Amino acid sequence: QVQLVESGGGLVQAGGSLRLSCAASGLIASINAMGWYRQAPGNQRELVAIIFDGGSINYADSVKARFTISRDNAKNAVYLQMNSLKPEDTAVYYCNSVLRAPMGPTRNYWGQGTQVTVSS
Repeated sequence: QVQLVESGGGLVQAGGSLRLSCAASGLIASINAMGWYRQAPGNQRELVAIIFDGGSINYADSVKARFTISRDNAKNAVYLQMNSLKPEDTAVYYCNSVLRAPMGPTRNYWGQGTQVTVSS
């Protein structure tokens, strides 16, 4: 059973920083991509940042130059360093991975979500 476990959310003042971590556990054959999405109350879930197996990275325009995604392939982990946080970054942040378990199809997996709250 593949699971994504997140950590690192919390409450921070505007201008501050937080680092989110996510590790995939269980039997994993291959990982195509790992990334972060967020969902604020009343809004749809949106992509924040994603890193692909080949190393290419995409960021949402709203977080470029403030957030940095990185990956540790040996640990099946992905990180999101968030700097210069703004109140509009407040949301539940979800880790996502597109991966394949042994003998199974490639599919999306989601973490349980971690709350990030930025006070003004």
